[in-house]
Amino acid sequence: MTPTPLRTSPLPAAEVRALSRALSAGDVTVFVDGTALRLPAAARDAVLDLLARLGRGEGVVVASDDGAEPAASRPAAQPSGAPSAPTTPGARSGSNIPLLTTSQAAAAAGISHTYLRNLTDAGIIPVEYRGTHRRIRLSDVEAWLQAQQAARPARTQDSGAQVEE
Repeated sequence: MTPTPLRTSPLPAAEVRALSRALSAGDVTVFVDGTALRLPAAARDAVLDLLARLGRGEGVVVASDDGAEPAASRPAAQPSGAPSAPTTPGARSGSNIPLLTTSQAAAAAGISHTYLRNLTDAGIIPVEYRGTHRRIRLSDVEAWLQAQQAARPARTQDSGAQVEE
């Protein structure tokens, strides 16, 4: 059974202008359930193509690929008028792991967002930037927390040894 293609009518003029402005800014972030998601390149290109068409006031039809032509042999879709994805230092391309804001990451770690920013500035916790906004992987916060817990017994033993001397 083939899924029915999704048809979308052209957007109203005000929405077309707003979408065109957003796409021309060059910073495209996808949120799923409030969490920033970095799309793999092929998915990003497809989404940008769809948005660019809607931004030009066109209606679109979204359908599944039947798989007749391997993806590797198709040229990558680069929508005309759509910005290429911004490159950010330290970005891990192709990753679709959710990213957290500094406030979300600080809450997850149980520390202040100022302390978390200091840790990212020092390179202790890896960070990615979306424009000027820091985004942090939950797995990186958890790894830092585990390292802190592992170091805690060693610090306790060192301070106990000093007291005995």
